[in-house]
Formats: sequence, C-alpha cells, structure tokens
Amino acid sequence: MDGHMQSSQERFKNGKALRVQVPREQHSKLNGFKGRDPVAILAESDPSRVQSLLPVRYARMLQSPFTFLRGAAAVMAADLANAPMVGIPVQACGDCHLMNFGAFATPEDNILFDINDFDETLPGVDFTVDLKRLAASVAVAALAANLSEKRARALSEATVTAYRERIFATYALSPLQVWHSRIDLEQQITTITDKNLRRKLGTIIRKARGGGLEQDDNFPHLVAGDKPRIADSPPLIYHLQNDDSGQDLDVASVFAAYRETLAPDRRYVVDGYNLVDLAFKVVGVGSVGTFCAIGLFMSGDKAPLFLQIKEAQHSVLERIDPHLRRQGHQGQRVVEGQRALQAASDIFLGWTQDQASGRHFYIRQLKNRRLGSIGELVEAEALADYAALCGRTLARAHARTGDAAMIAGYMGKGRSFDDAIAEFSMAYAEQTRLDHAALVVARSAVAEKGTATKPKVAPSVRSAMKARA
Repeated sequence: MDGHMQSSQERFKNGKALRVQVPREQHSKLNGFKGRDPVAILAESDPSRVQSLLPVRYARMLQSPFTFLRGAAAVMAADLANAPMVGIPVQACGDCHLMNFGAFATPEDNILFDINDFDETLPGVDFTVDLKRLAASVAVAALAANLSEKRARALSEATVTAYRERIFATYALSPLQVWHSRIDLEQQITTITDKNLRRKLGTIIRKARGGGLEQDDNFPHLVAGDKPRIADSPPLIYHLQNDDSGQDLDVASVFAAYRETLAPDRRYVVDGYNLVDLAFKVVGVGSVGTFCAIGLFMSGDKAPLFLQIKEAQHSVLERIDPHLRRQGHQGQRVVEGQRALQAASDIFLGWTQDQASGRHFYIRQLKNRRLGSIGELVEAEALADYAALCGRTLARAHARTGDAAMIAGYMGKGRSFDDAIAEFSMAYAEQTRLDHAALVVARSAVAEKGTATKPKVAPSVRSAMKARA
C-alpha cells in the first residue's frame, strides 16, 4: 500500500532517456514500403461489407488524396508497423485525421471540441501513431487545397507543436485535473486568428444554444403522418428489404442485449422510449459498407430519440503489432475507448451483438452533424487554426490514458520532434498521392466493366476534406 509512485519530474526524465533508444530524428523516415500494395490492403475488408455499397466506398475514396487517406486507415496502420515506436502507450483513437474531430453540446450547455469517432480505438498503442496520422492528414489537406509544400509542411509542424505544448501544459497536473480537462470551443474561439472561421463558429454556438441549428441534410427526418417513421433518403438512408442479404437483424434481442450494457441509472432513460422504426444509414468513408442503422425511439408524448447502431470490427491498429490484437467484444472495445478519450461521453453508449450473424455493434445517440463537422467549414486560410486545435485536442485525450510526463520528456521543449514528424508527414502525403493514383487506376479497370464511379478532383480544403456521412 505504500509503494512508491514516481513524480511527474521523474517520469519526465524517464521519457527523456528514451531518446537514446529511439532518437527523435528517426520519426522523419518512411520504412518498409517496398512491395506494399495499398489497393490489396483496402480490398481485404471488402468481403465483410455490404457488397452493393462497395462502389460508394471507393467512389468516396477516389474524390481526392484526402478522402483516400480518410478511408485508408488500414493502409496507414500497415505502414506504421514498420515505423519506430517510442514505447509510451496510450489509448489510441486509431483514425486520427482532421475530419474526425467535432463539437458537442453537453447537458450543461457547454460546447466542447473533441474527437468524434472511435471505431479503430485500441489501448496500448504508441502515442506517435495517432500524432503521425493527424499530422499527415494536415499535409494532405493542405496540398489538396493547392497550398505550397513549404506551407503544408509548416502547418503539419504547427499541429505537432500545438500537441507538444498542450502536453507540456498538462503533464504536471494531478490525474483528476487531467481527467476533467476539456477543450471548450467558446474559449478556443479567442485563439483563432481567421475571422471567417471565428464568425462561423460563433454562429454555430449561438444557434446550438438557442435551438436554432438546422438539421444536416443527412440527419434523418420523419415522415408526416400519424405513425412515426424515418423518411427514406436513398442512397444514404433507407429501410431494409427482405432481399437485403446479410443486413437484417433480430432487432428485439439486439436492443435488449444493449440495454444490459448500460449503467442502471441510464436504463431509466432508455426505458422511457420505445423503438418504433429502424433504417439503414450509409456513413463516412472508411465505414461505408459496414452495417449502420438508425433506430427511431419515441416517448409516450411522441418525443423522438435517434440511436445509431454501428458494426464494430477488429481495429486496423492490430496490424501494427500482433500483441495488440483484442479478443472479445469489438463493440465494447469501441465504447470503452470512447469513454476513456472523450471529455464528455454520450450517456447512451453501449454495445450489443446479433446472435444469428455473430456481428458486434456499438450504439450511441445520433447527433446533428451541423454542430459536429466543423472541419467542413475550414477553408485554406483557416487550416492553421483548425489543425492546431486538433493537435491540442489529441494531446488532451492522450493525457487521460497515457503518461503525459514521459511524452513531454521524450519530445522536449525544442522543435526536433516537431520537425521530424513534419518531415514524415510530407513524405507520407506524397505516398498518399501515389496510393490514391494507384486506386484510380485499379478502379478505372473495374469501371470499364461498368461497376465503378469515375473520380473527381477537389479544388479546395472544404471540398477535399468533405465526404458526406
């Protein structure tokens, strides 16, 4: 009971000592790329997806190198298996790119900025994995917006600097202080130099608090009539048909199993609603083709609640190291990772499974993306502010589950680490361009057989980063 716990300064020194084993400059290099086949890696998950949605998945990835990067988390995980690892583990987000951040309203009416999706989350992963993917996404987005290579590199480096500075501001705090730390979007607005982005964010916050925020086009609407029902909006939202092989669920047992994963106090909330409709929803880029549905729940007074049920497969991060492979319920993995990393998690988070198919799922509240997807507002001039905000947010999340003092000690106060990650990001951006081009060629061959969509070129950050979800 009186075992010694090292102070933050001792752990800082331990992190600094790791520079001898893994020099910071090593992070600048791309390793093990000979003979890799990104198209083959992407195709590995095709059999487990809804086959009719595969053309949609690839069409979204073909739009730009950035949308390719979004959908190619498995490719980057395979690449990072050959990268130097410091040996400071965290609960990794697993798919940490610029578009995987958003704003959320808490019950206290605070608007927080945080990581959004956790399908690939995994514990015990080196902190550099998330950071390299985020920094690379900044470089890819900047180049897609026709910014110069020099500017793209500077933005990537600034993202890492923002991460490092937040870690330094955090590492001496108590564990409880770290756990309660948040990124308040209203406070962050004061640090944003781009006037247009500052104005847009201010408008979103005011409307969110006033209830005047319009629903996103992809948010489900209800059919007019006496019987509550989700309106079909094909091909993004539609009701399952009897011939949709492999998409059907034993809805009653699935939601009953979900209820058992909730804390007793939260079951009271769920029990106040009744499931009245279920519709399939096409989401994201990397998730296209995995099972995702929306459940419409209604209270006795006809107040609607939308819950999203989403399939959870094994994390792509398992490619990095066989020891990371997580057995057991994959939906539980996602939920536990989200609860660990997010400052204010959804009270409806839970997991379940379909006994007939053996598929694992997690369930969460479906929220309005007009509040969540701030990244879609970003133009080239505001990319620096937004990328730095994402860097700070990732640092806050990592500090909750990793040793911030060791991370700080390893990175140091200088810019050596920042420079190395920026160098890696530019090299990986070029590799992403080549990988995207390889996919264009591969899908063009398929298109000749009449089963694919031709790619489009995105001229700006917003269009390069945006893929309907």
